[in-house]
Amino acid sequence: MGSIYGYVRVSTREQNEDRQMVALSALQIERNNIYVDKQSGKDFNRPMYRRLLKRLQQDDILYVKSIDRLGRDYKEILEQWRILTKEKRVDIVVLDMPLLDTRRGKDLMGTFLSDIVLQVLSFVAENERKNIRQRQREGIEAARMRGVRFGRPELPLPKDFGQICVRWEARELTGREAAKLCNMSMSSFYRKAGREREILKLEKTGMPGRERHIM
Repeated sequence: MGSIYGYVRVSTREQNEDRQMVALSALQIERNNIYVDKQSGKDFNRPMYRRLLKRLQQDDILYVKSIDRLGRDYKEILEQWRILTKEKRVDIVVLDMPLLDTRRGKDLMGTFLSDIVLQVLSFVAENERKNIRQRQREGIEAARMRGVRFGRPELPLPKDFGQICVRWEARELTGREAAKLCNMSMSSFYRKAGREREILKLEKTGMPGRERHIM
């Protein structure tokens, strides 16, 4: 029997890894043998996981709390499982799913069943993440249709914003100078100046424009 390791991943630096750490600590894994990544799985940039892979040797045992700790999606999970079990020849134990324990059933049938369960669970995990993102998008869209505005509210425009825009368009001021007078970034100034121009056009044609202070 080789050494025993644990791997923990949380998707952002704000998340807490305590739940996974408690589960691994109960197995009396040495703290130096537990590798923790606190980075998003989106780009799979996981330095501690790469360090763990270099350290793992044949017959070592790797514990993870759940299967989605191994990868960002269905394809990545299967690839990491292949690397660990076929190339590194280590055993994997997934605590949330006792069927995924490669120490059991080392014969052909046991390996086959383990691989089938892995593929099903990986697929389910990826679909659940997709469903969560879809529900979030639908919720945001529904809120927008109700008039809910997201992000920080924009500050009121300075009282002399219109005059500054006129001076800028007359090239009396550079974009940088105009933005500084308005106490905003150049991109914000250009965007709001464009809105101001559209409002002035509407007013000239007799159509009501939106109030400037909410732009």
